[in-house]
Amino acid sequence: MNSVANGKEDILQIFLDILNSTKINYCTVGGLAVNAYVEPVVSLDLDVVVEAKNIDTVSKEAVEKGLKVERFEHSVNLTSSKSDLRIQIQTDLRYQDFLSRASSKEVLGYKMNVASVEDVLQGKVWAYSDEKRRMSKRQKDLADIIRLIEAYPSLEQNLPSAILESFKQLK
Repeated sequence: MNSVANGKEDILQIFLDILNSTKINYCTVGGLAVNAYVEPVVSLDLDVVVEAKNIDTVSKEAVEKGLKVERFEHSVNLTSSKSDLRIQIQTDLRYQDFLSRASSKEVLGYKMNVASVEDVLQGKVWAYSDEKRRMSKRQKDLADIIRLIEAYPSLEQNLPSAILESFKQLK
């Protein structure tokens, strides 16, 4: 992952070390989480949920480790000039329930907590349904939804009718 992210330092490992050393509960969601369940596709975004009460602690630790912290409406983003990887801590409270169902998985050579496959799908459905997102991002979300449904056909019943229609048109 570090070589794909053009990393001069491994900010993913730095971030995971912060979470582990502070014993903060977290789980990976988004495209990298999809990779825990299906054939990997490279992404330069790591979408993570941490306990809402600990976001400031993680941000403070990240700054101390040399990461840049920026706050946005629905996320806190961590970046480094030494890597192309973007770490996005989701602040949308809908994701908080994912933490209790997460489990440890290997993703692209890193051991990390990952949301359950059902929760990863739900996060992708929320992202795809957000009409404020760029069309290219929404198309990637739809592709991730399809990848999950192909690997776990029983999850199709969890899709809203609008996405099911889009999905069926592609078949």
